[in-house]
Amino acid sequence: MSLSKVAFITGASQGIGAAIALKLASEGFDLAINCYSQAEADKGGNEVAKSCRQFGVKAECFIADVSDFEAVGRMVQEIKEAMGSIDVVVNNAGITDDGLVARMKEDQFDRVIAVNLKGAFNVCRHVSGVMIKQRSGKIINVSSIAGLWGNPGQANYSASKAGLIGLTYTLAKELGARNISVNAIAPGFIESAMTEALPDRVKTTALGAIPLGRFGKVEEVAAVVSFLASEDASYINGQVISIDGGMMI
Repeated sequence: MSLSKVAFITGASQGIGAAIALKLASEGFDLAINCYSQAEADKGGNEVAKSCRQFGVKAECFIADVSDFEAVGRMVQEIKEAMGSIDVVVNNAGITDDGLVARMKEDQFDRVIAVNLKGAFNVCRHVSGVMIKQRSGKIINVSSIAGLWGNPGQANYSASKAGLIGLTYTLAKELGARNISVNAIAPGFIESAMTEALPDRVKTTALGAIPLGRFGKVEEVAAVVSFLASEDASYINGQVISIDGGMMI
């Protein structure tokens, strides 16, 4: 059993999730890195774990589709047995499947809700028992400015991220008495493969709406998560922190 605190991050094979894993590893956390499939682990998750281990911590990949309630339960048990505890959870796993409501298919809506919102519920449901027994823990949900303000063409994604905020508020009230804090972050436009693929006109419009005049970096998102995972944030509970360069002020 490790004496280090353990951080469990869903969807951590790339992008923001990978940056969070590396940041927390640099802070001395052991890492449980969730990947959707073995192929995803082979493609990126195992490399993230390897990079985390360079900080002298323990890091392993755990395979499960977060939208599968029973699979998440098995994964949480595997993490507990392998790592000894689960001290921090970052619900980062998420997908998009954009389209206007007038044309959106039912399965487009259902799948995004299943992964982004129900997936976070599944994780919280199974992890909360571990944290209640420990009488300590921190849960950090990765929402989005789309969940705060909506975004045309993303009814499913916006609804899932807004739902995460409601889940955060409720869990903060339910679990606070057990010394478990629950907070959320709401990133805006962050440099990634997704934003790189946006048409130039979309990027130009977005940049014009950001007072800082640039997109954020994954490392800047990871830094906020690192703070929320630290003892310095021990009295912060039930909050949503926007990381958007001032886009929504």
